Amino acid sequence: MGTRGNFNMLILTLLITAVLSYLLGSCNSAIITVKLLKHEDIREHGSKNAGLTNTLRCYGKIPALITLIGDLAKGIIAAFLSITIAKLLLGADFESVYFIDRRAIGYISGLFSIIGHIFPLYYGFKGGKGVLVSCSILLVIDPVTFCIVIPFFAIVVAISRYVSLGSILAAAVYPIITFCVHYFIYDIGAPRALLHTGLVLCTSILLIYMHRSNIQRLKNGTENKFGSKKKDTGVMNDSDEVK
Repeated sequence: MGTRGNFNMLILTLLITAVLSYLLGSCNSAIITVKLLKHEDIREHGSKNAGLTNTLRCYGKIPALITLIGDLAKGIIAAFLSITIAKLLLGADFESVYFIDRRAIGYISGLFSIIGHIFPLYYGFKGGKGVLVSCSILLVIDPVTFCIVIPFFAIVVAISRYVSLGSILAAAVYPIITFCVHYFIYDIGAPRALLHTGLVLCTSILLIYMHRSNIQRLKNGTENKFGSKKKDTGVMNDSDEVK
């Protein structure tokens, strides 16, 4: 296959990865679980967020556990399918032929899975914030970075008791940690390390943007702390929700 043919196959692979991952990401586990088990729409109850924490608050541990597994699984499935498709279309040794590699395919898949979760095609483009999906992608594609970012998130939450602050700061350091791990530990060279970091940066920007209301509440001092009772304002928000 010539250079032009290789380029066309690469573009086709990336398009399939993006579309497949977006469609899988659009499957909202909270909405599906509550609809099947309780015959209700979770977006009409509690904080009206179709996420893990609201499912736990309104419907208990079993629906929440199913939601957790579903949100984690869809990111993992999307990544594995995308990498498998890349091997089928580009060849099992595509990493030696193309600049793009397995992790880059995984990051692209993850980005579009998160976009699907946030703006789901099937539910009026109104979904969650993509944190759980991001975690699942990170676990599959880059377990070393996962083992650094997740404890960092946990430490921030333990100290501040703000889940949102932990999510925001973890998203902020995610690209920095990615570059350091890929360049110094994986030793893949600066070009690919920068490619991976650039893709991760897109994800981080998206996650931080989705927490803009939380950032405003943190500035105003009105953000709810994890485990604390919410003030009776008559309005429920997603201050301590993971979605």
